[in-house]
Amino acid sequence: MLESLVDLAVIGGGINGCGIARDAAGRGLSVFLCEQGDLANGTSSASTKLIHGGLRYLEFFEFRLVREALAEREVLLRSAPHIIWPLRFILPHHRGLRPWPVIRLGLFFYDHLGGRQLLPPTRSVDLVRDEAGRDLKATYRRAFEYSDCWVEDARLVVLNARDAADRGATIRTRTKCISATREGNVWRLTLEDQNNRNRFDIAARALVNASGPWLSRVITELTGRTISTPVRLVKGSHIVVDRLFDHDRAYIFQNADGRVCFAIPFERDFTLIGTTDEDYEGDPAAATINAAEIDYLLESVSAYFERPATRDRIRWSYAGVRPLYDDGATKAHEATRDYVLNLDVGDDRAPLLSVIGGKITTYRRLAEQALMRLTDVFPHMRPPWTREAVLPGGDVPFNAFGQWAKEIAEHRYPFLDSALVARLCRAYGSRISAVLDGVHSPQDLGREFGSGLSEREVEYLTSQEWASSADDILWRRTKLGLRFSKEQRSALEEHLAGARLAPLRTAAGGEP
Repeated sequence: MLESLVDLAVIGGGINGCGIARDAAGRGLSVFLCEQGDLANGTSSASTKLIHGGLRYLEFFEFRLVREALAEREVLLRSAPHIIWPLRFILPHHRGLRPWPVIRLGLFFYDHLGGRQLLPPTRSVDLVRDEAGRDLKATYRRAFEYSDCWVEDARLVVLNARDAADRGATIRTRTKCISATREGNVWRLTLEDQNNRNRFDIAARALVNASGPWLSRVITELTGRTISTPVRLVKGSHIVVDRLFDHDRAYIFQNADGRVCFAIPFERDFTLIGTTDEDYEGDPAAATINAAEIDYLLESVSAYFERPATRDRIRWSYAGVRPLYDDGATKAHEATRDYVLNLDVGDDRAPLLSVIGGKITTYRRLAEQALMRLTDVFPHMRPPWTREAVLPGGDVPFNAFGQWAKEIAEHRYPFLDSALVARLCRAYGSRISAVLDGVHSPQDLGREFGSGLSEREVEYLTSQEWASSADDILWRRTKLGLRFSKEQRSALEEHLAGARLAPLRTAAGGEP
């Protein structure tokens, strides 16, 4: 017996799955999303954490993709200025690059292709005089500076899920889909709770496979079918090192092999370096950075900085597998980052929509296109709406966020450490009032586990953002894992276990 019938079932709690669930729920569809692990547990939390057009994609003539991504930068900046903010990039020029006028022309197109309004334009930089040249080798004397944006990638996923749930969607984390069968004009799904191994069934009028690098496996194992669109798995790895420079701008370096490498300010005291591109085979969950990739990233930035980056300065590393559309590119880094939506309607018209490729920057547009493909199934759904909407906590001034956060600290929570309030403003935006509801003194925060993480914040993350493990909290909802000791982490794990919070994977989204 089926427990429920929904319009749309989504497999996968990454950025594309949560983006589609949010858009669909806002159009009046009943939505069920399942994720076998935590939200953003895979590829979506292993990005370079940029909202960008992709300057290097111009070299491969992907003008439509770049135009769409550039336009989306400012849409997303308006929707979530607490977790997305402008970032200026320094591109040092040297003999290995194309001539100065050619690069300037490319950056001119980059400035104007997407209708830039909020972000400042490209400018030339004298590295001899500018502080951006202070830490570079003296051979680099001039550069370009252009705009893109930074994003807290895993939090972007969570906020899409939170908004979907607020609009009626059911979000089930740590719930695995173990079978999917067409029955008449619906899909019947059998799901298993990964905490207690209980199974239950739902039915859906349409099914979306947004399982990322598990996409092909999910289709084959659940339905016995194969996908007609070729998929290429590409691993990207990153390292985080002690801070390499003191200013707040990022660098984009062109390597001798034609690939680019970023060095980005990260969590105040660190520098994020990435990424690599390697074809990948095997279980995406087992992807890790290897020694050759570490050497490559260290050598890439050390070719530019006066003080080389060394292994002893590495504080964290991570790797993720991207499910790219296989366009036949010879090298992994040349494979398109565009997305393909594969629609299989079957003989009985119960559609299966599979999402291949894409990038975080274009997830919202991808979601719109996905629902457009399902118009025949849901002819009465409401029109697109996300372009002008804000994400949870995003109703704060995008052009004066720092001043807003300062006023919050000084006037609403003067009794709390200002650095703590600043971090909470950056993480939760206007929903800081929900995190700190009823807090009138530092004691009201409850136990502190380390680096300002309080019992009150943990309670919010477990009840409202589907967090249930230390990794969920320390690496995806926050990046406090960079600052936690083993003892502090153990104390947090013990608290979560003792409070019996781990099973509450549906507290924020409800039962199906």
